[in-house]
Amino acid sequence: MAAVTRGSFNALRRLVRSKLIRNHTLTQQYRRCCFQPQNLRFNRNLKPLASRWDRSPQMFGSRMLRTAVAWRGPIVQFKLSDIGEGIMEVTVKEWYVKEGDKVSQFDSICEVQSDKASVTITSRYDGVIRKLYYDVDGTALVGKPLVDIETESGSELSQEEDVVETPAMAREEHTHQEIKGHKTQATPAVRRLAMENNIKLSEVVGTGKDGRILKEDILNFLAKQTGAILPPTPLFHEIQTPGPAPSTPAAAPMSILAGVKPPPTAPKPVFSGKDVTEPLKGFHKAMVKTMTAALKIPHFGYCDEVDLSRLVLLRSELKTTAERRGVKLSYMPFFIKAASLGLLHFPILNSSLDEGCQNLIYKASHNIGLAMDTSQGLLVPNVKNVQLLSVFEIAQELNRLQALGAAGQLGKTELNGGTFTLSNIGSIGGTYAKPVILPPEVAIGALGKIQVLPRFDTAGQVTRAHIMKVSWSADHRIIDGATMCRFSNLCREYLENPASMVLDLK
Repeated sequence: MAAVTRGSFNALRRLVRSKLIRNHTLTQQYRRCCFQPQNLRFNRNLKPLASRWDRSPQMFGSRMLRTAVAWRGPIVQFKLSDIGEGIMEVTVKEWYVKEGDKVSQFDSICEVQSDKASVTITSRYDGVIRKLYYDVDGTALVGKPLVDIETESGSELSQEEDVVETPAMAREEHTHQEIKGHKTQATPAVRRLAMENNIKLSEVVGTGKDGRILKEDILNFLAKQTGAILPPTPLFHEIQTPGPAPSTPAAAPMSILAGVKPPPTAPKPVFSGKDVTEPLKGFHKAMVKTMTAALKIPHFGYCDEVDLSRLVLLRSELKTTAERRGVKLSYMPFFIKAASLGLLHFPILNSSLDEGCQNLIYKASHNIGLAMDTSQGLLVPNVKNVQLLSVFEIAQELNRLQALGAAGQLGKTELNGGTFTLSNIGSIGGTYAKPVILPPEVAIGALGKIQVLPRFDTAGQVTRAHIMKVSWSADHRIIDGATMCRFSNLCREYLENPASMVLDLK
């Protein structure tokens, strides 16, 4: 019987070994460890078990095989989808996951940056991250894998190409990879905000493109429920006009002191002691491309000064009213609206040349861009359809753009489609500038800081006046000096007599 037991077990060992080799599930080390004769110990008293092994050796081998592989699910290569506009590569700015992390659908995986905008890539699957293909600041190629995800067993795997929102699909800051059949349109950040506040997305009315639910929609819905007023993040650095200095800090109310932020500290210079070579990426690479194209444009420059004394008084009266509505009112909405009213009289300044410089395209919409200094570099988001907006509505949109810019989340929707640009260089300092046209636009204006300077009034008396210098640049191939001068004069009239804008508002 001992011989029968030994022979049956040897036959079973050979069967299991051959099956494991065919399926490549156990390593050579495991086979050497488990199936060496010196590691096998036999009990000569196992008579009742001999017939059981003989009857079901195949079942025993398959059972061992299942325990070796059942825990692993299919591994899916999550590829970087085409984000449009001919972009073939992006820079990985930050990973939100690491190898071994468990992710769910719509969880953020990483943030990437192209030469157009920064976008957040989200997961389409439930599973575990098994491999990251790029390091931070690495260049990821469209159509190539970003990560490997081991999907959970039983989860449905879509074989369709990954979907990324295009500007026609998205209005908020994130690029979102959707699963088809999902009716509620919102990004992961919006869904997370709604979940944290126990808000059902089906009860929120989306104001974005095609009914997309934006972050502002969730906040407004929450404010209506609680009765709170949610002031937005301030937009552009407001142009400060000089005023009487307080006698002592102690004389100021505590509420005012509590709201005053200390001035930002300038970063200390870092001396590395050696030359450093750094490749151009993202927005810096886009700036090189854009400014190289701008050098081909013959610039015509024109400068003037504007007396904003009446506008300063009007804005001080409206500022409190706007704050009660939850909007920060700066001078920029008035500058933008005055420029739009001027473009109605001089539409050639809101045009562009075609690629062959054979046709002039007059733009129906006044998409006025604002040059914005951000941590990512110089960006120029634009306010769409200014000709249809009130000063208050322009201020609302500027608040939104500034919040996105401060968070580094300006998307292609905000950055593309500009037709005319203003640069608020006065928010940092300086009076005159020589702005560079942003192709394919044909004109740009730079606004200096507001200064209180002595001027003569109509009676010949010296008076205090709030003076701002304005500098214009125009494409001299199609814009002559007289046109630029007349446009500047009209904008100056609107700003020096802001009540006159009421006559032309629509």
